[in-house]
Amino acid sequence: MDERAALGLLSDELAAAGDDAAVVDGLVVTTDMLHERTDFPNGTTRYTAGWRAVGASLSDVAAMGAEATAAVAAYAAPEFDRDELLDFVRGASDVCERVGTEYVGGDLDGHDEFTVATTAIGRTDEPVPRSGARPGDIVCVTGTLGRSAAALEYFERAAERAGDGDRLRERANDLFRFEPRIETGRALAPHASAMMDSSDGLARSLHQLAEASGCGFAIDSDRLPIDDSIRDVTDSDDEALELATTFGEDFELVATLPEDALAAVRETADVSLSVIGVVCEAEDGLTMDGEPLSDRGYTHG
Repeated sequence: MDERAALGLLSDELAAAGDDAAVVDGLVVTTDMLHERTDFPNGTTRYTAGWRAVGASLSDVAAMGAEATAAVAAYAAPEFDRDELLDFVRGASDVCERVGTEYVGGDLDGHDEFTVATTAIGRTDEPVPRSGARPGDIVCVTGTLGRSAAALEYFERAAERAGDGDRLRERANDLFRFEPRIETGRALAPHASAMMDSSDGLARSLHQLAEASGCGFAIDSDRLPIDDSIRDVTDSDDEALELATTFGEDFELVATLPEDALAAVRETADVSLSVIGVVCEAEDGLTMDGEPLSDRGYTHG
């Protein structure tokens, strides 16, 4: 079975499964695993790998509307190279510092492939689930979409163009390092009816929210915050839109909330928040520009 089928199987066995993180007595806990072959393209620095791996778990904490407390990582590799190991820890520490938390260590192990398992913890007394979206709410997304898709294209170009490879790899690594939306998640938390991160892509995230909340969505493509970087590496607006909505791995937040709460959210923090559509009844389905939006996105394994 694929990842989604496996998660569906486990959700039938684990009553607490289904959101971006588990919440136990106000403690938010989440864990992720990333592998060199599937998650770190050739040219990804260990600094970027540390930032991105720990950032992925911090993004899950953000999606619950929680304050980040700390993060750890288990680092496995065929051998322990001094510079690579230190760069990884520095990347992990810097992404934690960016969101006001701390990287506090982890574990080391030998493995035939560079692999990282990360855990982040946070705190909140009022976590935001995926299941509360209501017809009439607006749909918002943080930041921009398409950075990771553009990064992958730059990594591939760097491998093909020896003379320009260093510059392209630098650009790719820069795009691959994202800011977990802890502050924005905290600002949204008192108002959001549902929230999750977009690691599987906007389209798939909307389908997951719709399934959890028993609702539909009407999305306007003209309002999507497509990152300029994806337009730089695609040949048409349609291709840029396709990658921005389905590629995933951008780790932005997708949230629903009453329209009259939007001003309060923007006053609470300096947030980059785009309104991209509205919540509708389940029988209206999930559409973009009036056409069905396919359930496509990133799948592990």
